[in-house]
Amino acid sequence: MFKPRTFLYELQDGVATITLNRPERLNALTFEVYRELTDTFAALRNQSDVRVIVITGTGRAFCSGGDVHDIIGELFTRDMEGLLEFTRMTCELIKNMRSLPQPIIARLNGTTAGAGACIALAADIRIASDAAKIAFLFVKVGLSGADMGAAYLLPRFVGLAKATELLYTGDFISAHEAERIGLYNQVVAPEMLDTACAGFAQRLAAGPAFALAKTKEMLNRELHMNLHSALECEAQAQAICMQHPDYREAYEAFVAKRPAKFR
Repeated sequence: MFKPRTFLYELQDGVATITLNRPERLNALTFEVYRELTDTFAALRNQSDVRVIVITGTGRAFCSGGDVHDIIGELFTRDMEGLLEFTRMTCELIKNMRSLPQPIIARLNGTTAGAGACIALAADIRIASDAAKIAFLFVKVGLSGADMGAAYLLPRFVGLAKATELLYTGDFISAHEAERIGLYNQVVAPEMLDTACAGFAQRLAAGPAFALAKTKEMLNRELHMNLHSALECEAQAQAICMQHPDYREAYEAFVAKRPAKFR
């Protein structure tokens, strides 16, 4: 059982919930939070009892990005080597999220900005309150819009033209606009967020974990492939899944007209 110091962690019925818990600072990230999140997502790879991860925040924000005082102010004291140490660590967090076999759901309860927007982007599914405006606001503070994988992932979700606009301006867009362009999977009223997110998480947790992990792996790998390579890769992935007990269980459940019970 994880007992993190800088955020909340709960495991129930196969769903692990990570809750950023600095509501008075809009869940802004510190060096310690970054490091512990990065290490936690790495460690979750080996937790067979964790089938789905939900990441969310307390209060009126999901995450407002790096803490102005605890991170940005301190970075001015670093040389190039020290700055690279930090930026590589932030990118390691995204790498650990994307390479995690289990699905990740971002439960976006409110303001989602900067590094918080990148964490949401790295999740597999984004379910948001209609109050969850989002901005990749790096250019507004004199930084590249290409941060923590944003210039890689965002065009693949919303297209190059819209991604360029969002990264060039750093402007906030509403939750409904984010859903319209394909960035958010679902937007609900604030009072429905818990129900919507829990329902989706439980649905995935009850599903075939091996097949879901293989699907996530293929989605990541095929970003770099041509069609012929992708087809061969999918043929191999499917043949591997056909050897897994979940495939037989799904067949036997269908024949017996009962719900499948995946491992």
